Amino acid sequence: MHNEFTSRQLALGAIIAALYVVITIVFAPISFGYMQVRISEALTILPLFTEAAVPGLFIGCVLANLLGGAVPLDIVFGSIATLIGAVLARALRSNRWLVPIPTIVSNAIIIPLVLRYGYGVDIPYILSAGYIAAGEFLGSFVLGEILASALMKYKDHLN
Repeated sequence: MHNEFTSRQLALGAIIAALYVVITIVFAPISFGYMQVRISEALTILPLFTEAAVPGLFIGCVLANLLGGAVPLDIVFGSIATLIGAVLARALRSNRWLVPIPTIVSNAIIIPLVLRYGYGVDIPYILSAGYIAAGEFLGSFVLGEILASALMKYKDHLN
């Protein structure tokens, strides 16, 4: 196994990043805030199929947060939460049902701190973590698994 990205993987990562940005911005009213459901988080299932999803999701999140008007703390740490989730999701790809879990957990741990210190949201950490986990569950797990089911017959062509 080699660690070089092919042109095809680079292009696929760019497509994933672009899709993440567009979906996040189109659904901006529910993509940002202390109670959020990012429809674009369905794409966090893609590390199941391709390693190109890891940088694609990270770059997509950075750009979506920049274009969505996020504060610098959110741009940095919100995107790092996505990167952590994507890296661990890729590591868990042998079990499809575990792939969404790292994204849910990393966001539930990190984003409440971003909301408090970046936006001044003054709600208890555990409540904020619960809101974020619930939104991530809907986006990453529920919508992600629907996407995974639709892509499963194409899995050999995605990497």
